[in-house]
Amino acid sequence: MKRDSKETNKTQHTLRRRHQGIGTKPPKVENMGVTLKRIWSYMAGEKRRFILILSIVVISSALSLLGPYLLGVAVDAIIADPVTDTLLVMAGILLGVYILHSVTSWLQNYWMIGISQNTVFAIRNHLFSHLQQLPLLFYQKRQQGELMSRLTNDIENISRTLNSAIIQFTTSILTITGTIGMMLWLSPLLTLLTLTIVPVMYFGMKWITKRTGRFFKEQQKHLGDMNGYVEEMFSGQQIVTMYSQEKRVIEEFSHKNQSLKEASYWAQTYSGFIPKLMNMLNNVSFGIIVGAGGLLALNGFITIGIIVTFTTYSRQFTRPLNDLANQYNMILSAVAGAERVFQILDEAGESAQDEKAVDIERIQGVIIFRAVDFSYEKDQPILQNVSFHAAQGETVALVGPTGAGKTTILSLLSRFYELEKGEILIDGKDIKTITRESLRKQMGVVLQDSILFHTTIRENIRYGRLDATDEEVEEVAKAAHAHDFITRLPEGYDTILDSDGKGISHGQRQLLSIARAMLADPALLILDEATSSIDTVTEMKITDALDKLMEGRTSFVIAHRLNTIRNADCILVLHEGRIIEKGNHHELLRRNGFYADLVHTQSGRTEVVNE
Repeated sequence: MKRDSKETNKTQHTLRRRHQGIGTKPPKVENMGVTLKRIWSYMAGEKRRFILILSIVVISSALSLLGPYLLGVAVDAIIADPVTDTLLVMAGILLGVYILHSVTSWLQNYWMIGISQNTVFAIRNHLFSHLQQLPLLFYQKRQQGELMSRLTNDIENISRTLNSAIIQFTTSILTITGTIGMMLWLSPLLTLLTLTIVPVMYFGMKWITKRTGRFFKEQQKHLGDMNGYVEEMFSGQQIVTMYSQEKRVIEEFSHKNQSLKEASYWAQTYSGFIPKLMNMLNNVSFGIIVGAGGLLALNGFITIGIIVTFTTYSRQFTRPLNDLANQYNMILSAVAGAERVFQILDEAGESAQDEKAVDIERIQGVIIFRAVDFSYEKDQPILQNVSFHAAQGETVALVGPTGAGKTTILSLLSRFYELEKGEILIDGKDIKTITRESLRKQMGVVLQDSILFHTTIRENIRYGRLDATDEEVEEVAKAAHAHDFITRLPEGYDTILDSDGKGISHGQRQLLSIARAMLADPALLILDEATSSIDTVTEMKITDALDKLMEGRTSFVIAHRLNTIRNADCILVLHEGRIIEKGNHHELLRRNGFYADLVHTQSGRTEVVNE
């Protein structure tokens, strides 16, 4: 349901400021531990396979430690007994160790990919399902592209991290621990000399990662903002072109692109320091081992084989440290994305229904508003003391200036929003005691902007009642005067519409929306500017069809042209959120009040004046 444009302008400014953090305290960001715990909750169903993977990681890490040790043993053995048989035996053992290490590495990665994909599948499903439960106000204060970024980019970020980071992180910890243990066992003195680089490595990593986390979060934020802006511009490209605003739009995009570039530049720059630091320290470690190890070997404290083992272990020691740093950056990026996802999941859905709320079957359609007050923002009332009665089968028209609250009344009737004061009764029952789903099933809606989906025309009409037969679909299409233009299309009813129904005219899209509402066979009918996009000739053709559709149903109509509501049983004239006049067309004309002025103004001018 679309709100009046004035109401939208009045409320969305505050909502957008709140969303952007202007004039409000910045929201608290969940810490890494809490976020990782929430990600783990989605992996709970994979515990057994995850434990198996960790077991294979242990075996793989042990084999990676065994290889360098056997290499050192082989060097000493060949120096002591340089015969071909010894060389072949040691080569065969080393070959077997490294092949087994490769196999276990492949298995752990293969199985972890399955776990990560199942995890992000669950997160993505949960997020999309939750988005369906959120109130309209949530969508009105956020850009669609920004939400798309959270559903796609941020979750994909989590996926990439789970695919590799967990295994690599565990492998790195085991490798570092095992390497230090083996080095201490072989030569405590040479180990201590080798580990002198660790403090430098620690403080260097701390300095780098402290900055990368902040920039990765900024990168994700700017990426979402830019995606939202691009989506908004694509949707409104016709308006941009019509008003020759291409230059301004390009400048705004360049500004957002520049912000993303700067955040990405510094995030990647600081994270890029990590491998450079690791390589430098790795070379320093190699020099220490060769220099100090050579002196120890000359004095008989260690063998040449131990020096060979140490050089391999030193690289095997710094490499997982380097991996840990890179993995930490990946985890920071994933956590930044996960926090954005969980922020949406933490948004409250539609207000909880009364536990005693019940489903309803077919309603009669007696609608009563009693002293209803409503506002989107505190101290900015939209509706004030609105009261009226609609009998079964009556047509109630809502007219008044832009922002008077007409669409808001219908939004409250649909329970898109909850009223603050007063009550709304349907067939004598408080609307709060009726479940939203069963209530909305009783309603047929035709909006000013027709919403169609990327599927066939037949399925777009069938959206009104999914169990309808093809014959029923064609019957309502004929009643809505859509059948003729549909059959002229190359694929007829099987023509697949582009996104948002593009590919057919606006008026034709509106006819399909009317056909869809007819097929739903609702007890309550809501027409919000339903004929505004249809030419006069077509409007005359479907008037009879709409009259038949409205017959026996309680109908609420908001219309551009006042001549389309002349036959309404009751016309509610709203001004600044209040009903100032009430009656049928002739009664209101005789009063010569606000409604009469609207009619006289419109009859003397061709443009629309009331909405």
